[in-house]
Amino acid sequence: MEELEKLPPTAWALIAAAAVLGFAAAWVWRWYRQYRMRSALRAAVTAVGSDHLVDTLVPDGMGGGFHVDFLLLTTRGILVVDLRDVQGNIFGGDQMAEWTVMDGPRRFTFPNPQSALYDRIAAVRGVAGEVPVEGRIVFTRRGKFPKGLPKFTLMVDSLNAEFPGGEYDTVATFNDGWGKVKKAVTPSYMAHMR
Repeated sequence: MEELEKLPPTAWALIAAAAVLGFAAAWVWRWYRQYRMRSALRAAVTAVGSDHLVDTLVPDGMGGGFHVDFLLLTTRGILVVDLRDVQGNIFGGDQMAEWTVMDGPRRFTFPNPQSALYDRIAAVRGVAGEVPVEGRIVFTRRGKFPKGLPKFTLMVDSLNAEFPGGEYDTVATFNDGWGKVKKAVTPSYMAHMR
């Protein structure tokens, strides 16, 4: 103990600087890993479209708007993606008011996201005109559905299989409606994928 008390002030300053650098390096590494994971997730979702919009407000026709995580222009029309990053086993169904998540000892519920998806699809249809509009609730790899997927629900890895790329000449037929959507939406204050 006496040896520590005899250290000169410069030694204490070096120890403090090393501790601060260690904490800063750990924080930067954690931020970088999260940034890479978000970028990879964004790339996986947007890969199914020839064009995309992220974190937008779609007007609801009554002066308000709906937050939409992703709008994708695909060969089948416009796809509305509600992205969910939930960890654990997810139990949900079309007729259930709430879906349950079990992650070890932790258990919680959240409202069935299907009705909110239907509202978002209707809002986009109201702007896009004659362009076909579909929607999916997409869950990341951190979640699992041990009892099967509810209607309009996908895992991120199967998004590309359900909406494969292809003849983007087909997409040109949707350009007018897509242009209307791009003009009508605004950036959402609820953005979470940046």
